Amino acid sequence: MAAVAAAGLAAGAVNTIVGSGSLITFPTLLAVGLPPVMANVTNTVGLVPGSISGAVGYRRELRGQAGRLVRLGLAAAAGGVLGALLLLAFPSNVFEKVIPFLVLLAVALTVLQPRLARRVATRGETRPGEGAVLLAAVFATGVYGGYFGAAQGVILLALLGTFLGGQLERLNAVKNVLTVLVNGAAAILFVLASHVRWSAAGLLAAGAVVGGQVGATVGRRLSQNVLRVAIVVVGLAVSAKLFADAF
Repeated sequence: MAAVAAAGLAAGAVNTIVGSGSLITFPTLLAVGLPPVMANVTNTVGLVPGSISGAVGYRRELRGQAGRLVRLGLAAAAGGVLGALLLLAFPSNVFEKVIPFLVLLAVALTVLQPRLARRVATRGETRPGEGAVLLAAVFATGVYGGYFGAAQGVILLALLGTFLGGQLERLNAVKNVLTVLVNGAAAILFVLASHVRWSAAGLLAAGAVVGGQVGATVGRRLSQNVLRVAIVVVGLAVSAKLFADAF
């Protein structure tokens, strides 16, 4: 119980600051005995309150972005629904075969996040804007997020920076809201049509709510490199274990 709650707290903070918090909580749920699909479903449901907490913590940066949030939010939520439907539609052994590769993808994106952030910060002022390409990319990221979701925040922030520009803090605030919509849409389907381990989800939620506030307030003072290294080490270990189990 303590490990799950602590993982939720860490993930809530990491998701608000960097992304990839699921690479902390998902392995923890596996370690305490949940099967992979149930761990994924429980993880999504449990982290929604933390995502809301992080979004609330960035509410000042959301001012003046209501229209953008509606347009991008609809695409993100629709993608989350489709991703969740794909997870529920296919047999669990399909997820067990795919998940090691998704974990490796999440690890790679976590490693590349500083480079992506630098490219976003140094791009010129001419940007594509909120067109069909960005909406499609946000939708596709939502599908990934609804299916698994680790590092979806990294992908979203890179997309927003590339297409929209502006202050990273304002883009990060939008990213947090989009993550809420993706995970929230998927979580509704999981609650209705799948098996959630509510005891673990509750512990994750309690920790993640606190972690979201930590990430929004004092988390910027923490070393993101240290957090990133820890996430990568855990992710690689988990991926190796999942590959051994699946193949």
